[in-house]
Amino acid sequence: MIRPLTRSKKALAAAMVAAAALGATGASALPALVTNGNDMGEGSLRAALESGATEIVVSTDQDIMTMSPLVYSGEKKLKLYGTGQTVMTMDNHTLLEVSNGADLEVIGLNFMGPGGFDINNPASAPAGKGIFVDVRDNQSGTVKVVLNNVTVSGVANHGVHISDCDLADDCGSGGGGAGGGSNASILVEFDDVTIDNVGYGKFDADGLRVDERGNGNIVFRADSSTFTNVGADGVELDEGQNGVVVASVNDSSFNDNGGYCDPVQVGAELAAFLGSYEDEGEFDGEVPEDFPGAPTAEAFTDPTCVEYEAEEDGGVTAYEYAIDTDDGFDIDEAGNGSLIANIINSEVLRNLDEGIDFDEEDNGAIDANYINVVASENSDDGFKMSEEGPAGVRSLFLGSTAIDNGGKGAVWEEADAGDVNVLVIGATTSGNDDGEEDLEAVQEDQGSGTITVQDSNIAGEIVAEGVELVQ
Repeated sequence: MIRPLTRSKKALAAAMVAAAALGATGASALPALVTNGNDMGEGSLRAALESGATEIVVSTDQDIMTMSPLVYSGEKKLKLYGTGQTVMTMDNHTLLEVSNGADLEVIGLNFMGPGGFDINNPASAPAGKGIFVDVRDNQSGTVKVVLNNVTVSGVANHGVHISDCDLADDCGSGGGGAGGGSNASILVEFDDVTIDNVGYGKFDADGLRVDERGNGNIVFRADSSTFTNVGADGVELDEGQNGVVVASVNDSSFNDNGGYCDPVQVGAELAAFLGSYEDEGEFDGEVPEDFPGAPTAEAFTDPTCVEYEAEEDGGVTAYEYAIDTDDGFDIDEAGNGSLIANIINSEVLRNLDEGIDFDEEDNGAIDANYINVVASENSDDGFKMSEEGPAGVRSLFLGSTAIDNGGKGAVWEEADAGDVNVLVIGATTSGNDDGEEDLEAVQEDQGSGTITVQDSNIAGEIVAEGVELVQ
């Protein structure tokens, strides 16, 4: 499974020349060479990782079959260079683990799990990941993960996971997410990266997942990259305490994600579970004895796929059930810090929840700009930005398109005292929300703001609540 990669070959040649020159002068050792596709032993990738080498060149034409996780336990930056070889497994395990928070750079390698997972065929715990970087609890500075010409596919869990959270996979989302972390920030750079067909072996497994807790930021840059057919979110960035999230995306795709909780199967299970009850409602007085309550393992293939909320107040019980599908691109920022995103020349298509779902709470604004971005046929909103602190929402929507989304085309909402200011220029929207609302700007509290729409083709309704609409 050789993937010809022009950039990686140039980078590899440059690295080998530089390393050779340094070795000739005695200034540095040559990189370790991987000369075969064996799982272990002399010339294997595992042996190179265990040797303490920080630069590794895969020089064999063979793909590398692994029987257990490849682990790098050093703290110095690890560089892996390939020319399209595939690191693979037929089993459910993580392919590459960086266990002590080292910086990681990978050029020209593919990582492939066995595939074949779904809600009816989940992975046994622990579900394997493609690349996993675990940040040390006492780490500071910035942890850098740089991938260039890399493909990750077929793994049961996250395609790429960077975790600065002491609860590991139980960390939860950024919005109120649990767990603590180090003072380190996390920088992720993707160039020509494809993450495809991952995350179908367990609930809430993403294409790229970054968990950041403690006093640190998340900076994410993606260029010419693709996140498709992921069980949960194509990309999920969770910043749960003090720190900002900065995302810069160009010429990338977030398509066909969020389907682990198969709406057809889980919907049928939910209907059978509820019987005569609706998905949401309320009771005056006591709850009927036959009301099913919380989802159970007996009724659902995976009960975590059903969100259940119930409220009791003065003898009235309100309830709601929903199938927990996921988004194309999801950012959750909680604590002191803003969410800043610039998305350019990209597409967000056919995701089973929102296309883009950005949420910020506490002290910090949302600054989200979209230039030539298409969101179409997502099951819920095409673009959704929701802010619950005092700083507000600011957004440029330039030359972008929202068509045939199940929810609204684009939503900007503020639930606290911040302002909402949106500039829409040269946009096209139609067929969203069953032909009703295309654009919505809402200030629910004491702030104000403006949504300005210029030179745009908006087929449906523009809703402005608590803000001024200027056309």
